[in-house]
Amino acid sequence: MQALEKLKEISKDPYSYALNLKQTTARPIIGNFCSYTPEEFIHAAGGVPFRLFGTKEDISMADAHLQAYCCSLVRGGLEDALRGNLGFLDGTVFPHTCDSIQRLSDIWRLNAGFPIHIDVVLPVKLDTASARIYMIEVLSGFKTDLESALNVSITDDKIQQAVSLYNRLRQTLGEIYEMRSSDPDCISAADLYHVIKASMVTDRSELLELLMSLRDDVKKKIKDPVMNTNKRILLSGGICNHPDIYTALEESGAEIIWDDLCTGTRYFEGEIEESGDPVEAIADRYMTRMVCPAKHLTVTARGESLVRLVKQRKATGVIFMFLKFCDPHSFDYPYLKKFLDEAGVPNILLEVEEQLPSDAQLKTRFETFVDMID
Repeated sequence: MQALEKLKEISKDPYSYALNLKQTTARPIIGNFCSYTPEEFIHAAGGVPFRLFGTKEDISMADAHLQAYCCSLVRGGLEDALRGNLGFLDGTVFPHTCDSIQRLSDIWRLNAGFPIHIDVVLPVKLDTASARIYMIEVLSGFKTDLESALNVSITDDKIQQAVSLYNRLRQTLGEIYEMRSSDPDCISAADLYHVIKASMVTDRSELLELLMSLRDDVKKKIKDPVMNTNKRILLSGGICNHPDIYTALEESGAEIIWDDLCTGTRYFEGEIEESGDPVEAIADRYMTRMVCPAKHLTVTARGESLVRLVKQRKATGVIFMFLKFCDPHSFDYPYLKKFLDEAGVPNILLEVEEQLPSDAQLKTRFETFVDMID
């Protein structure tokens, strides 16, 4: 599958891809750390949204600015910026998320040296009419800030075109996820990880062609799902930047058939209405998609959603996967676990950093969990 190989190439070396894109197109590349980044506006402005995942290098320079108990995403992202590894970026967008990301925004502004820096302070509570009004105002302000920073005019027509493109991207990603949920043998979990990671950094017009080609290739490989007897696992948590985790799970007799991750379904969940005001339509997607721990919908929304996902996807177990020192996810964990326990769903917690435990340790833990599932 040529499309898959191209997406894997981009995923494994996103910085080289971005640098080449910058040199060949001169389009502005705008970094971000969060799925609440309003990417449609960046695309409408002629830019390329680029998700940052931290660094694979040792972290040393960032330690002069951040405590050691900040998560590896925050520390690693700053490390790459200070080392000059992100020289292809024109700037960075920081949506309102956790305390660490908000403090990173201040440190980044003062030390990273990029010409464009925009904070997008989205509402936290999303279950009121006033929150929707505020969300629309913030997104309108972001549009104005981008126009000023990039010296462009972002018309409603351009936003509408971006909305249409992103709807097709999200729909195609969803179709690929659905096919894997039905038949896990049609594409490996590690390959799907590379697909979703590449989707967050690739020029979105190029990405649509690749995803549509991949979808057609995967469709040809669909077989009778009863042939796969592995335990069906759902991942829940923040970001995952470790394809080895997926491989270790599959080697342990598990199949990752769905996820509830920031670098997974929460990135592409929800369609945007293509009629009416496009800014309001984008706001409505953020108001109605399943929230992450940095947002609030109802007291039980995330727990109910997780149990519903397990039943809908016929999952036999859940693995919580959090970055170490990720406070929002850690605060949510006890109540999410309670929901699963009461529903009789086996679950375990795996805390990860950029440096994973040994393959043997991971595999032993996964095998033990898989064996305990009825």
